[in-house]
Amino acid sequence: MLKIEHIGIAVKQFETSVPLFEKLLDTACYRKETVDSEQVNTAFFRKGESKIELLESTDPNGTIARFIDKKGEGIHHIAFEVSDITAEMARLQAEGFILLNEKPRKGADNKWVCFLHPKNTNGVLVELCQEIR
Repeated sequence: MLKIEHIGIAVKQFETSVPLFEKLLDTACYRKETVDSEQVNTAFFRKGESKIELLESTDPNGTIARFIDKKGEGIHHIAFEVSDITAEMARLQAEGFILLNEKPRKGADNKWVCFLHPKNTNGVLVELCQEIR
């Protein structure tokens, strides 16, 4: 793993959360997009080397909506940048980690992504991500 790529935060609605984080971080949101496969809208902020991703559900029964219903708004996942996502997935699987997807899939912000099951990572949802080249 190269570095923390971003921290994902589940929010109920962009209408209030995007302006809040723009004020908090003193920077504008640089990218918004919808990831239909995940039933989520994303909004990204960059502050120096750090990135924050806000996640808003597009479906009342989607993963983010269920997360918020269960735990409330807040930190959803931590993402680590990797240089070779397929190799890192194989390494982690060999170490006994449970992958939530068998192959990398296209995520937001031009990334290949894979998630690790939180029961193997002390309750933290971990995302691996690699820039799509």
